[in-house]
Amino acid sequence: MKTIRIGAGQGFYGDSLLPALDVARYGQVQYISFDTLAELTLAILQKGRAKDPNAGYAKDVVPAMKALLPLAREKGFRLVTNAGGINPSGATRAVARVAQELGLSGLRIATVTGDDILSRLDELTAAGADLHDKDTGASLSTVRDRLLFANVYLGAEPIARGLAQGADVVITGRTTDTGQFLGPLQYEFGWGPDDHDQMAAGILLGHLMECSGQVSGGNFSGDWWNVPDLERIGFPIAEVSEDGTFILTKAEGTGGRVSVETVKQQLLYEIHDPGTYITPDVIADFSRVRLEQVGPDRVRVSGARGRQAPPTLKALMGYSDGWMGEGYVSFCWPDAYAKAQRAEAIIRRRLEMWGVRPQEVLAEYIGVNQLHGGLSPAPDPELSEVRLRVAVRTGTRDEAEKVAREFPPLLLSGPPTASAIGGTPAPRELLGLWSCLIPRELVEPGVKVVVEAVEEVAR
Repeated sequence: MKTIRIGAGQGFYGDSLLPALDVARYGQVQYISFDTLAELTLAILQKGRAKDPNAGYAKDVVPAMKALLPLAREKGFRLVTNAGGINPSGATRAVARVAQELGLSGLRIATVTGDDILSRLDELTAAGADLHDKDTGASLSTVRDRLLFANVYLGAEPIARGLAQGADVVITGRTTDTGQFLGPLQYEFGWGPDDHDQMAAGILLGHLMECSGQVSGGNFSGDWWNVPDLERIGFPIAEVSEDGTFILTKAEGTGGRVSVETVKQQLLYEIHDPGTYITPDVIADFSRVRLEQVGPDRVRVSGARGRQAPPTLKALMGYSDGWMGEGYVSFCWPDAYAKAQRAEAIIRRRLEMWGVRPQEVLAEYIGVNQLHGGLSPAPDPELSEVRLRVAVRTGTRDEAEKVAREFPPLLLSGPPTASAIGGTPAPRELLGLWSCLIPRELVEPGVKVVVEAVEEVAR
């Protein structure tokens, strides 16, 4: 039976490149897939594009390609990434420049577009799309004039299409996390939309691998202290059979651990209803998945089931939602917590004196309740130190700036033993997120896959 080896190269924008190099050098893979996009990432990329219209993609695609393209040419594996973000064409141009700098002529890059629907909203509404927020029911008109981006989650099919056209690298915009891994399997095995169980298996594989080291011992809640060599954690590699069963493993000699326990933890991550895991490609049922330890760092995964893909695709839009101002100050023993509480009261009163009326205020005590909030136990009276953070959401940048300005005076005019680390943070524009469901037949005809070869340049 035909098998394919596919490796994970990235779990988020900013992930370490070192494990991906181990996958490339020692993983004996045919594909390395990169998942760079979270919903928050699109907001980050939009801020970059607002400053530079050529930006809007995950910029770590450049060092990744510089390191991996020569290995890909040498070993014959292909690369799939959604690092295109909200500007996949810009990412393609950047990767093409890297290939030219490396002298890798003839490299074929596929660009997937069509997920950007910002300019099509009136057209979609006229065609019957309901753009009300699916969680609140609010009308899009309440934020329409503040929209900054609007993208639909695409699935694996355009990735498979790019590979079928001979692409060495596939660059997409807002595709699902799992699509980066299912796409190569669709292409290699010829799975179609009616192969529900095989497609669900590919989605399961993508879900287990999308967070890179989190399935191979990273962020592990079990006996994490026994997980070896996390400094050289091995990103997951899947040996996939044509029937959809697969074995999760990692490159020999790398750190971390692939066990039933580490795989189970990732399986449960962000699942909600395990019997109805909805993607653009298939609705997957993970409720009968079986995990078997079949060797050291080898877990066999089977039992995924699937049913017909949904008739709609999720759209995610971002809109301007005010400004955040924040500040920090630290206090040491004795009475560290009491001092920080007094400082919070001073900050709140001074904002009132400035006439600032925040839309939201968050005050937290780092070392006391930042992680668990109101569930945190009462702090030790002998607490050695505590750090106060106050963040507010305001309607204007000027109001947000006033927050940070009131923290430095606390060093001389507040409770004793105050100290600061670094300067005052600059205000940040906040983006709100809006989601809705759009009939897929209104989106998919506009999805384009263009494959172009990098021209040779004189060196």
